[in-house]
Amino acid sequence: MKYTPEHEWLRAEGDELVIGITAHASEQLGDVVFIELPEVGREVEVGEEIVVIESVKAASDIVSPVAGTITAVNEALADAPGDVNSDAMAAWFFRVKPADGTSLDGFMDEAAYQELIG
Repeated sequence: MKYTPEHEWLRAEGDELVIGITAHASEQLGDVVFIELPEVGREVEVGEEIVVIESVKAASDIVSPVAGTITAVNEALADAPGDVNSDAMAAWFFRVKPADGTSLDGFMDEAAYQELIG
């Protein structure tokens, strides 16, 4: 498991990366009430806004940490967006096949992420 400064987690599974938000991000958002997921097959670039999350506190965008193709989305979150609050590490948003392989080099490990969030 690796992390981004934008509070996303990444996990390699085969030649894909599974991506969600961290428990810290979920706590900061408050109760999540709506999630708009990207379309499967969509080509994304690093930093491109691809998921919209609305909570009782605010609306936020999730950006893609890698360039590649969206291969799957967690449709269950459309019906139960609050799953992000109950278990953020299990409530993945999308899977992406990176354009340049599945390397997680350059992302933070758990210790570095914990240092970031204090």
